[in-house]
Amino acid sequence: MRTYIRSHSKSGVYFFTVNLAQRKQNDLLVQHIDDLRQAFRYTKQRHPLVIEAIVVLPEHLHCIWRLPEGDDDYPLRWCLIKSHFSRSIEKGERVSDSRLRKKERGLWQRRYWEHQIRDDRDFQRHLDYIHYNPVKHGLVTKVKEWPYSSFQRWVKLGIYSEDWAAAPDVIEHDWE
Repeated sequence: MRTYIRSHSKSGVYFFTVNLAQRKQNDLLVQHIDDLRQAFRYTKQRHPLVIEAIVVLPEHLHCIWRLPEGDDDYPLRWCLIKSHFSRSIEKGERVSDSRLRKKERGLWQRRYWEHQIRDDRDFQRHLDYIHYNPVKHGLVTKVKEWPYSSFQRWVKLGIYSEDWAAAPDVIEHDWE
C-alpha cells in the first residue's frame, strides 16, 4: 500500500479540494451554507488562518488558505471544519461499515486534495480555477452569478473585472 505524503510548510499557502462522500445529486453544502460558514468561523477562532479564496459548490469546495507564521497544521483545521459542520446536519446519510466501526459520519470523503502554492503564477492559476469552477460545472453561465464564492471580494480588490472569464488553459485543466 502506498502512503500519501502531504506537503507541509510553516506559514504556507495551500490550495484545497474537499468533497462530500456522496457527490451525485447532493446539494448539502449550499443547502446548509450557513452551517458551513459557522464551521469555518468556529475553526478560525481556535486556529487562525486567512481564506484567500473560496468557492462552495453543491457537493465540494475549493479554497486557498494562508496559515499563520510557524504553523502548518491544516489537517487539524479540516478535521474541525468537517466535524463541526457534520454535527450541525441531521443524520441520515449512508454510512459504510468501516465508518460505523470508527463511529464516523458519512458526510465527507476522508481524504482531500492539497497543493502547496509555489509562487505568484501558481497562486493566480488556482485563484482563477476556484472562481471559474461554478461555470465549469454548469451551475451558472457567468462567474459573477455564483453567490458562494470570494469572486466579488477579488473584484473589489481590482484583481478581476465584474465580467471576468477564465483563460482557456484554466477551463481545460483538470485539477480534481
